[in-house]
Amino acid sequence: MSSTRETIQDPLKPGKFLVFPTIKPSDLFSLFMKATLAIFVFLSIYLFFYHSFTTHIQVHSCPQCDGLITRQKFINIVNTNNNTSISYDKTNISHILFGIGGSAKSWDTRQHYSDLWWRPNISRGYVWLEEKPNRTWPQTSPPYKVSEDTSRFKYTSWYGSRSAVRIARIVKESFELGLDNVRWFVMGDDDTVFFVENLITVLGKYDHNQMYYIGANSESIEQDIIHSYTMAYGGGGFAISYPLAAELVRVLDGCIDRYASFYGSDQKVQGCMAEIGVPVTKELGFHQVDIRGNPYGLLAAHPLAPLVSLHHLDYVETIFPQMSQIDSVKKLISAYKMDPDRALQHTFCYDLSRNWSVSVSWGYTVQLYPSLVTAKKLETAFLTFKTWRSWSDDPFLFNTQVMSPDPCERPLIYLLDRVEKVGKDKTLTTYKRFINENEEICDRLDYAPALAVQSFNIYASTLTPDVWKMAPRRQCCEVINGGKGTKRERVVQVKIRGCNKFESVTPA
Repeated sequence: MSSTRETIQDPLKPGKFLVFPTIKPSDLFSLFMKATLAIFVFLSIYLFFYHSFTTHIQVHSCPQCDGLITRQKFINIVNTNNNTSISYDKTNISHILFGIGGSAKSWDTRQHYSDLWWRPNISRGYVWLEEKPNRTWPQTSPPYKVSEDTSRFKYTSWYGSRSAVRIARIVKESFELGLDNVRWFVMGDDDTVFFVENLITVLGKYDHNQMYYIGANSESIEQDIIHSYTMAYGGGGFAISYPLAAELVRVLDGCIDRYASFYGSDQKVQGCMAEIGVPVTKELGFHQVDIRGNPYGLLAAHPLAPLVSLHHLDYVETIFPQMSQIDSVKKLISAYKMDPDRALQHTFCYDLSRNWSVSVSWGYTVQLYPSLVTAKKLETAFLTFKTWRSWSDDPFLFNTQVMSPDPCERPLIYLLDRVEKVGKDKTLTTYKRFINENEEICDRLDYAPALAVQSFNIYASTLTPDVWKMAPRRQCCEVINGGKGTKRERVVQVKIRGCNKFESVTPA
């Protein structure tokens, strides 16, 4: 008898349950290649979207400008609570590209102003001329470029010059050079004097990745009425951040034709800014100097802001009497170099032992009143100048006061004589009495002690640029050698310092 054996499969027995197919070597290679390709595609897509959403990209619609926009380099990425911030290195002179409006015909008489502040092989930028100069270009001046032909553009201002069109396009032509690592385009005239360290300080307050248009108005209101209150005046200089320049070059040529009746290049640029929608950010240290006569009152009551620029110096009297204007500016710069942030900064204090008021414009002048004068009066500029257009006494963009004809009501004037470093971070500036040829002298007995003062020694610590990042406050000062004695009577010692908590300049 034959018997049949029934086979029962154990479901938990692995040897019977798992069946491995036979894989050929060619199939294994194909599978490996497909997996590698899938990983590559995934990583490519990931990197594309990562850079698209985390990298700063400047967008513009100017076909001829493609390829000119450079990315800003950052030095650090900080992750805090899942928030990513990009930390850029501080703005320095290499980040600024100057565009100076000049003329080959007049450069010989204007170059000395640019030579005062331009640093060969350090500063970046160009003087833009209407034609190639027919002489050797000075090595101390900014290099030059010849502007493009602008004859195709309309210009209908009956009292202006067509050169306004060429100068308005300097920012566009500068941008189209495609230079690397430019954060700011700074425009100025061939007679503009820039105080570069302070310009860097001011621009460093702003995010250069945003659209900024920075400058100041004219001092003469009649100029602001005729041209614009919303304009940064070109002679005082103005700064345009890179992203705003990218937008500006896209519309500038059209603006020039649309605003053909506008007088100046700066007015045409502001017309474009109105179309883009970016207002001027006003910084009071840019000075158009739209005044006539003696600039003393303006400079002796400088606003609480870094000194950034001066303009129109050929149209006003010399800053320091009995000196040429160039030598005057050099003297002012000698103090500025010792302490850039303190240049022309205004402070005042009282000597209660003698009932005197002392007003200091650092690096320029000291005023001594043989009486106690209110802070409001001390901060107000003396009207030593006239308006730009009509040579009138007013109006100006700031308050002024008339210098009294009575010599007993006027302050005694002292002008900068010398400046020196004291230790590592302090300065000593000396100011000597200045007397005009026809100046009347007060003959009152109570005025005599003030007349005996021949000079002032002003001690101050060096200011740092960080002071301008804080809420603005004028510094305090104190007379530190009050009393009798021949030397004390002839030389007054004053110390400028930060104000104490709850301190006011008003005498108690």
